[in-house]
Amino acid sequence: MFSDKTLLITGGTGSFGNAVLKRFIDTDIKEIRIFSRDEKKQDDMRKLYKNDKINFYIGDTRDLSSVKNAMYGVDYIFHAAALKQVPSCEFFPLEAVKTNILGTDNVLSAAIEEGVKKAICLSTDKAAYPINAMGISKAMMEKVFISKSKVVNPVRTTICGTRYGNIMASRGSVIPVFVEQIKNGLPITITYGEMTRFMMSLEQSVDLVLFAFENGKPGELFVQKAPACTIRTLAEALKEIFHGDNTIKEIGIRHGEKINETLLTREEMSKAIDMGDFYKVVPDKRNLNYEKFFEQGDSQGHMACEYTSDNTRRLNKDEMIKLLLSLEYIQNEITNWR
Repeated sequence: MFSDKTLLITGGTGSFGNAVLKRFIDTDIKEIRIFSRDEKKQDDMRKLYKNDKINFYIGDTRDLSSVKNAMYGVDYIFHAAALKQVPSCEFFPLEAVKTNILGTDNVLSAAIEEGVKKAICLSTDKAAYPINAMGISKAMMEKVFISKSKVVNPVRTTICGTRYGNIMASRGSVIPVFVEQIKNGLPITITYGEMTRFMMSLEQSVDLVLFAFENGKPGELFVQKAPACTIRTLAEALKEIFHGDNTIKEIGIRHGEKINETLLTREEMSKAIDMGDFYKVVPDKRNLNYEKFFEQGDSQGHMACEYTSDNTRRLNKDEMIKLLLSLEYIQNEITNWR
């Protein structure tokens, strides 16, 4: 499906971009463009992959002109560029607005203008019932791509999105923090032991985006079903893997943090389609003549139950150990530790 095509990955120097490169670099794809602000990470990737299929573009999604510079001849876009750290977005919410909302609008506007065939926008579970600036900005990002999908001919450009939970061992995730604490003999600091989080690998995040790419229609949002575990179970599993005797210390829930995460809200689940390993949320059909939707309401109602890290399948310690041992990051850390 990507044979002789050009793929643009915004924010492509991050964990997701590297996972996509590993998946596609040895295929018959024509070109992969990495678009990001970080010249150091781009140079690192250039030296690591040493492949002529990869081209690097310095730019910022906040700057429409720099986005347009990377857009010529692009067939498909994976839009992963974002401010993802909850604390930084809490302190600087307007920066989250500029990157996550306005940056997305720039990417999609340039894509529509250039005639890109398909754009997949990556979102987060924090966009569902958001309580922090990062989640709010990503929720608005979703509104932007849904809105954009309605004002372009889908034969020319299809825009849809994905939403997923924590990506295990990705940049900024808690697993590398716990591993370093274990290795250095420090207490493992958890916020609240019974807090739950979805568990998903980088490879699964790529699978989700590819599923959306193959099946997505304008404005649709895709979620991959995923198991979850408590943070205490995660810490105990890592202790056993690395033979640590560290104490586990609860430090309290941080500002902007939920006890359980939500991948699909109750309202979204009422119009979600179960596709086996995935859910598809079909967007509402409102257009600019929306008065009747306020006067008549929605006869379908909202009786479904939200899909959360508390009501999905719960992993025990042994299951979590097995899952962690499947990660390349953990395998490398074990090798280096020995």
